Amino acid sequence: MPPVRLTAKLASEFVGTAFLLAGVVGSGIMAETLTDDVGLQLFQNAVATGGVLIALILTFGAVSGAHFNPVVTLAERALGGIDTPTALSYIGAQIAGAITGTLAANVMFDLAVIEWSTKDRSAGHLVFAEVIATLGLLLVIFGIVRSGRPEGVAYAVGAYITGAYYFTSSTSFANPAVTIARTFSDTFAGIEPSSAPAFIGAQFVGLVVAIALISVIFPGAGAGAATAEG
Repeated sequence: MPPVRLTAKLASEFVGTAFLLAGVVGSGIMAETLTDDVGLQLFQNAVATGGVLIALILTFGAVSGAHFNPVVTLAERALGGIDTPTALSYIGAQIAGAITGTLAANVMFDLAVIEWSTKDRSAGHLVFAEVIATLGLLLVIFGIVRSGRPEGVAYAVGAYITGAYYFTSSTSFANPAVTIARTFSDTFAGIEPSSAPAFIGAQFVGLVVAIALISVIFPGAGAGAATAEG
């Protein structure tokens, strides 16, 4: 297969992350519309997100690695799988795509294009949960790739995020681009802008711990992973 141009990779990251956020936010809005049961809303949101992730990683993995997540890209950079200019370009595309996908979800459900979230997620235990959620996501991705089974990443990530919606109190954002984008929607999946910096900081803590653990548990060449978040 001929080398993929950077333009195609960035388009892949932009479009894939946009559809991911449309899936996360849109399914949250739909869940609120269908039922008042918060537990059922979370179930619907989690299953839809996991399914969308699997489909998107399978679709875009061969083009850009389907990172859709700045901490995945930074881990890839730290572990030697991508160069700095490409990593920075990926992150820009991911953030722009995430915001675009959120705004698209708002429009699809006849809401204001931008509705700043009022959902407070500032509690300390939620911030700690983001460290765990991000750490686990990166271990799953790079552990599978470095074990020589990259074809399983899409299904593992989809399963992990679906489960992490439930076993983390924060419902596993585990993605700075997702966190930024979800401030733009005052719906089930939203996060108040003032809560976002602590979540993002926690995700970077999870990234640092993950890089250290990956280097010890799964030593080897930098991984070119198909990945993502929720």
